[in-house]
This record gives sequence, C-alpha cells and structure tokens, in this order.
Amino acid sequence: MNIHDFLKSPAETTRHHAPHDRIVMSSRVRLARNLRGAPYPGWAKKIDRVKSLELIRPAVESLPQLHGAFSETMDNLAVMDKQILVERHLISREHAAKGAGSGLVLNKEESLCVMINEEDHLRMQALRPGLQLKQAWQAIDEVDSDLEKKLDYAFNTELGYLTACPTNLGTGIRVSAMLHLPGLVLAEQINQIIQSVNKLGLAVRGLYGEGTEALGNVFQVSNQMTLGEVETDIVERLNKVLLQIIENEENARALLIEQKPKIVYNHVGRAFGILANAHSITSKETMNLLSLMRLGVDLGSFPANERPLIDELFITTQPAHLQKQFTEKLGAEERDLLRADMLRERLLHVSRPVAKLPPNGGLLDKRN
Repeated sequence: MNIHDFLKSPAETTRHHAPHDRIVMSSRVRLARNLRGAPYPGWAKKIDRVKSLELIRPAVESLPQLHGAFSETMDNLAVMDKQILVERHLISREHAAKGAGSGLVLNKEESLCVMINEEDHLRMQALRPGLQLKQAWQAIDEVDSDLEKKLDYAFNTELGYLTACPTNLGTGIRVSAMLHLPGLVLAEQINQIIQSVNKLGLAVRGLYGEGTEALGNVFQVSNQMTLGEVETDIVERLNKVLLQIIENEENARALLIEQKPKIVYNHVGRAFGILANAHSITSKETMNLLSLMRLGVDLGSFPANERPLIDELFITTQPAHLQKQFTEKLGAEERDLLRADMLRERLLHVSRPVAKLPPNGGLLDKRN
C-alpha cells in the first residue's frame, strides 16, 4: 500500500475541535519497550534487527486497535515519504533515518503509531488533538497490555522496563504536548516559563523534539524522568503543568492587547501582508508568520473559520509536503518560489486582518 493513499489529507487532519486547541496543538504518550534477550537496535547486527522485526511486526498488526493499519519496513519507504511522516509528527527524525530491520505500523485514524527498531525495539505512541493526555494514555496503555500478552518484554522487578537509554528506564513513558505560545514569546516571558518548567523536572524542546528550534512559536513540553513514578502520576503532573502554561499564555495575550495592542496587530498585519504577497519565502519564515496569523484568529483579527486553513498551511508548506506536489526534485530556492505561489493562492480570499483596539485607541500607557 502506498503511504500517500493511506494518509489523510492535511485539510482533513486540521478540521477538528479539541480541548484547549487554541494553544495545545496535540498531545502524545509514548512507551518504550524491548524484547527480552535480544540486542538493542543501536548495536544489533542487521540479522538481529530483521529477526526482531519479523517477531514484532505481525504481533502489532494482529492487535484489534491496529486493524487495517498501514504497515511497512523503513527500507521500503522513500526518503520523502519518511520526511512527510516526520512533518506530520507520526515518526521521529531518528526513525526516518532507519533502513533494513526497522518498520512502522500506523492505524487508519493516525492516532496510534508503532515504530519498530528505532532506539528501542518498540516505540509505540498515541496521539490526540488538543489537551487530551489522559485519553492518549488510556489508548496506548491498552495497546501495551495487549501486546505484552504476545511478546516477552525485557523487564526487571527492581528497575521496571529496560530501555536503550537510561532516561527511559522504569515505566518507559514519555508524555508530551505541542504548544503554540506566541503570546509568551512576544511578551518576552518564554525563557522564564522554560526555566520554571525545567525546575519541575520537565523538558521543553522545539517543533521536532530534542535539539530542534521552536519554529512557529511551537514548543514541546514533556517529562524527563520515568523511573520511580507511576504512569498515571506522570500524566497527571504534566497535565497540571500544561494547564498552568495555558493560563500564562492566555494572560500574556490579554496583557499585550491591553498594553500594546497596535504592536500586536502590527505583527499580525505584517505577517498576513508578507504571506499573501511574497514571491519567495523560506519554510522557517513561513512557519513563524503563520504562527502570528494563528494568533490573529484567536484575537478576532480573522474569522474563526480560517483556523483550519492556517493549520493546514503549517503542514503543506513544509519541504517534503511541498515537494510531493511535483515530480521533479526541487532545490531550496525553487521550493521557496513555489511555497510563495501556494500561499498567495490559498490566502487570496482571506480578508485583511481587523484590529480590535481598546477604547484608548491602542495608545501606550504613559505611566509604563
């Protein structure tokens, strides 16, 4: 089966409503598991990786939750196909680099994904839109329980589930959410928030995880420790922190509109102006400007029904998704030209942003 025939269209993936989805773009719970007695993928020989794959893949495919799923080995997927899966946040960048002996199983709803022989033999994850950590945890816990009946996991009564990286030892759980935080960035409070979150033992990363930049003002917040804590406690603790971050983001936006409305609407207006009129634009600049348009929707500058379009453009303007539309291989400059053409066309019928200024006309408080 062709991965493109299986995946939902970007437009379809963005037409949903979920709790706190103004700020929380998605929730994810991932579990790391390994087979008892088998060498970990990182230092296993090809023959051992293939053997593990041949044991794990049919077990995963047989689960009722994965009925009718897309299943393929990584060496049978084209580089561009793998990058599209990365851009959709369905697989990790590390798994995209894998070849023979690694595989992928993805359900129809794109809410459950199992990476086979990434860093661990199994990296299974549940994804949900908005703030739905508990629902994601329940879904992946059910998959894990069913799979444990079919596979012999590496487990130690004192240490818990054994993993390739010590930071995943114990529960093997990684709970995360992807947050859109332009208010905190514009208010120059984001570093303070990141430091506070780090002190709580949580990690803040960029759009594509560890070592990546927070493009489009999108940040990933996740737990770091997995040993010595119960899974439900980890989920609940992160959920509480996320609710606090959401409140801080909402407060930052409200304060900006109260104190510096013209500056905020200037950012939104300029973003729309560039996106709707540019003839060459990079992926990075596009993401950052779309973030400001998304903020504009939240502030009432654009109609609420424009949000799905903006979220769709977050996906379709990324390099692999853009390349997919053309048969010939595109260079970076060619992509920048075609990206601008797409944006001008898609934003042609979007009304100019409206600035909803407070009674004082948006003048700065002279006392500040």
